Amino acid sequence: MLRILLLSLGTLIIILSCVWGGMALWFQLPWPLPWRVGLIAVWVGAALGMLWLAWTGTVWPGLAGYALMFALLMLWWGSLEPSHERQWADDLARITQGDIRGQQATLHNVRNFHWRSEDDYDVRWETRSYDLGSLRSVDLITSQWGMPGIAHILVSFGFDDGKFITFTVEIRRERNESFSAIGGFFKQFELNVLASDERDAVRVRTNVRGEQAHLYRVEMPEQAMRDLFVAYVEEANRLSAQPRFYHTVTANCTIIVYNMMEQIVDGLPMDARLLLSAYLPSYVKDVGGLADEPLETLRARGDFTERARRAGDDENFSRIIRRGVPGWESIR
Repeated sequence: MLRILLLSLGTLIIILSCVWGGMALWFQLPWPLPWRVGLIAVWVGAALGMLWLAWTGTVWPGLAGYALMFALLMLWWGSLEPSHERQWADDLARITQGDIRGQQATLHNVRNFHWRSEDDYDVRWETRSYDLGSLRSVDLITSQWGMPGIAHILVSFGFDDGKFITFTVEIRRERNESFSAIGGFFKQFELNVLASDERDAVRVRTNVRGEQAHLYRVEMPEQAMRDLFVAYVEEANRLSAQPRFYHTVTANCTIIVYNMMEQIVDGLPMDARLLLSAYLPSYVKDVGGLADEPLETLRARGDFTERARRAGDDENFSRIIRRGVPGWESIR
């Protein structure tokens, strides 16, 4: 019975690790489809062969043979390093960098594309300066594209002069590459921290990609707002100096922001809503970061999707999308 129990446990481990290894090969081998499928078939066949040996009486050679196979796979896996040198999509070709001296922040590689469609746009990268002493607001923006429970998270900073700059943590797509939540477990993408003109960052999602967006004004002390802005700049600078892989669970658009906020606000709890990012506003409300109104009201009044689509490229875009949003009652 003990032998059968150990063999059953070993079989489960081999099956799970074999599936993981097959997916790692699928997402990382730069080969044509037939070659990838062929090697994965060899990998699975060899694993099944080791299992057959183990169950037919040659237990330790079978298990040791698979352990050697998996060790070689992990050596290959460990050799995969993130890089800045790839053929990037135009809108992710650069990483924002920043210099902060006292209250003055200068951002380089701020994206300000003019979007007509997903494939038709004007490429504009700019350098912009901001006085952190005039920083007055932080807004959480969620953008949903149809995956249940999942939203992309953007954070927008507003200043006394009515200007807004939006930070977003993105997968850094290569040309002709699209997002894959599963691929995000297998080193398919690098990370990018990007500052964009708000009209660019929002319109590409609501007006071009057809996503559903909501805006929530976050209640934060002014010093915490400045600390969060600086944290974004420092994170972007780190990524610019040292590339890092995106990970669907441990390094995504919410966890990166949570890690920054954890350094600013003591005692922020971990929560499943940090992974199910469409529910992040509920988490922010529970930790005291949103207005004292029912979440359903904040969500309904914060839905600016149709306002964004009607506004188009209006120069007052940021004011238009905030009309009626709790905390922005002064906007007309």
